[in-house]
Amino acid sequence: MTAYIAGIYEHPTRFAPDKSVSALHAEVASGVLKDAGLSLRDIDGYFCAGDAPGIGPMSMVEYLGIHPRYVDSTDIGGGSPIAQVAEAARAIDEGKCDIALITLAGRPRAEGQSPATLTRFREYPENEFELHFSPALVSRYAMCAQRHMHEYGTTSEQLAWIRVAASHHAQHNPNALHRNPVSVNDVISSPLISDPLHRLDCCVVSDGGGAVIVVREEIARSLKQPLVSLKGAGVALGYKLGVPFDITASVGIESGSAAYLEAGVSPSDIRYLSTYDSFTITVLMAIEDLGFCSKGAGGQFVSDGSLISGNGSLAVNTDGGGLCNNHPAHRGGITKIIEAVRQLRGEAHPAVQLPDLALAMVHGTGGTLDQRQGCATIILERE
Repeated sequence: MTAYIAGIYEHPTRFAPDKSVSALHAEVASGVLKDAGLSLRDIDGYFCAGDAPGIGPMSMVEYLGIHPRYVDSTDIGGGSPIAQVAEAARAIDEGKCDIALITLAGRPRAEGQSPATLTRFREYPENEFELHFSPALVSRYAMCAQRHMHEYGTTSEQLAWIRVAASHHAQHNPNALHRNPVSVNDVISSPLISDPLHRLDCCVVSDGGGAVIVVREEIARSLKQPLVSLKGAGVALGYKLGVPFDITASVGIESGSAAYLEAGVSPSDIRYLSTYDSFTITVLMAIEDLGFCSKGAGGQFVSDGSLISGNGSLAVNTDGGGLCNNHPAHRGGITKIIEAVRQLRGEAHPAVQLPDLALAMVHGTGGTLDQRQGCATIILERE
């Protein structure tokens, strides 16, 4: 695949009581077009997921006033935009479109939506069997964390370092929802939500959104932004089928392996990782599954500020991530792409910008780590 990310935009709001979800999609579309130096009439491919209102792309293309040759509504939850970058690149390679727009937006904070009920919709086929047990999102991730602690000796203090790193980065982001740096003690002293996860182990609930534009190579070279290309991608789905399984691992092992193989690189080549951080355990498991350390060694890997830009071998979520910055529509994948591109362009805040960065990895998780899940991984390169 040969495609380039020519535009990025993250909505600055984190609370939008005066806007509709469709208006937020339109505003991020406007912002990304300005960043890329393009107009609505240039868009001939459009990608959205379940956060978009209406009948998927059919409603949104009319609302946005675009006339695409190709549309896609791939949905694997929070990692959808990351998977859609790969899908857009494939569509471009096959000549189905030249300039693809990906949007994500929502307003769960304004609408008072709790992430606790995200896995409890009655129309989900599995819930005919699972709703009787009243599963909540945080308790499902807490179970993974508890098992990881049992198997490998991981501690709450080690998980807390992930939030500490996020807060260290967020203090430099004027739009971040939580900008105050926190300590390990702050995290483990915050209220226990579901043992062993504390309040500060959990991501924010925020309104807003973001957008990305993926284009053909010759178009990217004609535009104003630095060249950031898609070097490798992988998408994997996992489900348990009622058999014994390991809840300390995810299908990120498969999506990451596919991305490395296509890109022709290894974990040692990656210095920056934008990864899904719905909870601190989500980050720790991703770091292991993507091969930055062995399974069970994640606790030690993330300790002592090693994820802070400039401190260790791997900087993670330098915008503050979903833990501190933004998790729009309960789907944080779009912000992971945006910050990775910022890093590759050299546009991140000077306090967190990695010098001479050539490669960045973006990883997203949808569903839940204890049951059915979808992971998407892409590797981006700055020319």
